[in-house]
Amino acid sequence: MKAIFLANRKQSVDYVYSEEAKARLRSLVDIDTDRVYSQEDLENNPDGFGDVDFIFSTWSMPGGTEEKDNFAKYFPNLKALFYAAGSVKYFGQHYLDRGVRLFSAFAANAIPVAEFTMAQILLANKGYFQSMRMVRRGHYDRASEYSKSHTGNYNSKIGIIGAGMIGRNVIKLLKKFKLNLYVYDEFLPRSAIKALGAKKATLEEIFSECDVVSNHLANVPATVGIFREAHFRLMKPNTVFINTGRGAQVDEPGMLKVLRERRDICALLDVTIDEPPMEGSDFYKLDNIFLTPHIAGSQANEVERMAEYIIDELERFLQGKPTQYEITQEKFERMA
Repeated sequence: MKAIFLANRKQSVDYVYSEEAKARLRSLVDIDTDRVYSQEDLENNPDGFGDVDFIFSTWSMPGGTEEKDNFAKYFPNLKALFYAAGSVKYFGQHYLDRGVRLFSAFAANAIPVAEFTMAQILLANKGYFQSMRMVRRGHYDRASEYSKSHTGNYNSKIGIIGAGMIGRNVIKLLKKFKLNLYVYDEFLPRSAIKALGAKKATLEEIFSECDVVSNHLANVPATVGIFREAHFRLMKPNTVFINTGRGAQVDEPGMLKVLRERRDICALLDVTIDEPPMEGSDFYKLDNIFLTPHIAGSQANEVERMAEYIIDELERFLQGKPTQYEITQEKFERMA
């Protein structure tokens, strides 16, 4: 079986696929792990990839929605594409249209996001973020009192918005704590959410009743701007909004307006519409906003898990065993 690496940046492949992972690939398929083909290579030699059975890739995979960017056409005999990263949304449709089986390491990428979220939730319930900033500015006693105004991590109410792979992992991690979990997910019935150990709730219920609200919705047209000014106005005193989903899901002007007026509530934002936000933005000025540079997903040692998942999937594929992380058309339409 002939395979290639396909990515516009060789360093992306070298970052995600360790030497051990490359050796494992060589034991399973015919692949030159020292060579990474790019968009330019395809365009310069459009007839040179007819014998390729499998593509392995990660971040910087060539692709697009326009026909001129339809790189699937260069691989007439391609059987499967293995993507050692998360979303395949920007390139995957053309491959699905040609009957190519598509696999993603979205489940591996969900793990560090869930771990990051759990850590933020537990710290948020102690008033950690704003009290730390107060201490740094010399307000030790004020910080101590502020922290005590939070619920702590016993019987607090946590709202999980979106129970996909990431949301479910967050719920699983939080189960070891004595917390009350509420879930908003339009695709899951009440019985399925109950089976997760949570209570089904509306967006309005989550924003008005929960001590921490954490967003894990898929980035699809229906979720753009779903969190409006009115939702943030519902938040109880000293509550926290966490966003590791997508910035586009937030009405940012509406959220900022509420955060300017209500310094008791707090936003922990790993994502924004513009990354980074524009210079001079209130995202940098407000004391109750804490920005991180889109770091919740896989990085450093964590990326090796993505390659491991995708090579495990290759082994199942070659052995005719049921695969775990295939992106079907139905899943493609619902994923971020």
